[in-house]
Amino acid sequence: MQNAPMSILWPDAILMAAVVVAWLNDTIFGPKSRYTTYLIALVSTLVVGVWFAFTALDPTPHYFFTRMYVVDPFASATKAVVCLGYAVSIIYSKKYLEDRDLFRGDFFLLGLFSLLGQCVMISGNNFLTLYLGLELMSLSLYAVIALRKNAPQANESAMKYYVLGALASGFLLYGISMLYGATGLLELNEVLKAVASGRINDAVVLFGVIFIVAGVAFKMGAVPFHMWVPDVYQGAPTAMTLLTGGGPKVAAFAWGLRFLVMGLLPFAVDWQEMLVILAALSLIVGNITGIVQKNTKRMLAYSAISNMGFVLLGLLAGVVDGKVTGAAGAYSSAMFYSIIYLVTTLGTFGTVMLLARRDFEAEMLEDFKGLNQRSPVFAFVMMIMMFSLAGIPPTVGFYAKLAVLEATMNAGLTWLAVLAVMTSLVGAFYYLRVVKLMYFDAPQDASPIVAGGLNRSLLAFNGLAVLVLGLVPGPLMSACLQAISHTLPL
Repeated sequence: MQNAPMSILWPDAILMAAVVVAWLNDTIFGPKSRYTTYLIALVSTLVVGVWFAFTALDPTPHYFFTRMYVVDPFASATKAVVCLGYAVSIIYSKKYLEDRDLFRGDFFLLGLFSLLGQCVMISGNNFLTLYLGLELMSLSLYAVIALRKNAPQANESAMKYYVLGALASGFLLYGISMLYGATGLLELNEVLKAVASGRINDAVVLFGVIFIVAGVAFKMGAVPFHMWVPDVYQGAPTAMTLLTGGGPKVAAFAWGLRFLVMGLLPFAVDWQEMLVILAALSLIVGNITGIVQKNTKRMLAYSAISNMGFVLLGLLAGVVDGKVTGAAGAYSSAMFYSIIYLVTTLGTFGTVMLLARRDFEAEMLEDFKGLNQRSPVFAFVMMIMMFSLAGIPPTVGFYAKLAVLEATMNAGLTWLAVLAVMTSLVGAFYYLRVVKLMYFDAPQDASPIVAGGLNRSLLAFNGLAVLVLGLVPGPLMSACLQAISHTLPL
């Protein structure tokens, strides 16, 4: 649809305006306006997130800026998720930031810039737009990790992330240059047609696909491009870790789907074989290495690696023997999994920050000892999050894993599904270890847990959502299926 009404871009425009207003507010009024900047970031992302959710009901794709930017059901639904995820993240982070003198405009501005980059990544319909969104998100995250200037570990994490991120960007640009050299095109729809025509040099395209897959794997934190994940998770302040490990994972999945499915679907047989290796390695390394971790955030980093392995399982199960009959189901299972992972990550890091106090990070597993005696509600919420990450019913993590495994089995990759189940059983050890510490060990710290009413209510709602979605996953799964079905180039 070429002549789409510009009103469809209102939520994107509001998000961009919020960045400008927050920037001006922080520049003109200085430190006194920190709370106003926080409110601007919170209210704007909540409004925009709900608006995107309603926009997702429109099944028609709309193209803008000479077809460089697309608003379709998949883009709108995914942008709704990352915007609402950002809003929840800054609510959870408020007290943590105040205790460490990090509650300032820089954090919210960089978070908004990162969120804007994620939205561009999700709606990109051109190689250049996709790259622009990636860099806007990544550069903002590099900076936000290094905000705590007097923390050498955070600065080291930011530097590692920056150097490895630059390398991944180089891979991606090289892959894009190969695809452009082979097709002479940058728009995904046109590249798809050119690749499907069979009149281009397949060897050059395949060479480009290899580098594209490497870039996607890095942003998703898949093995062997995972080296930055544990160091960044552990070294960054917990609020910054949540910004890095939440919405950006969903955006990276959507970004990978744009590249591989919307632009390179005829080469699915080739890039699916690469994803098989990445998924298998991620499941093995993430779950086995997570067992020996004593730092909570480092353990959650390896958990993220293994969970991205499950997302890759959904991505690699779409095309079977050149047929795309099961593609919508496979890709929607991966979309569902990435959304559920975000919801669970929010609750997990929200609890970790709840336990933290001024000059105390609550980063070690021992810090969870006896949590049930200190706060039965928060211990229960953390238990629900651990059960969901482990894939234990009746939490939604069980259904998410089941949907992905079903897609993998339908693709004829039984051995990979068995591997996923076996490694998940291994990984369940370190999730259940947290539950054991909370319920069966004596507390090391008997001090009361201080949290505002909003944080308590939101965290309880977060835990309830994981349970309710586990019992009634149908509506969200149907929404993902509809979003994918209306967007796939089939």
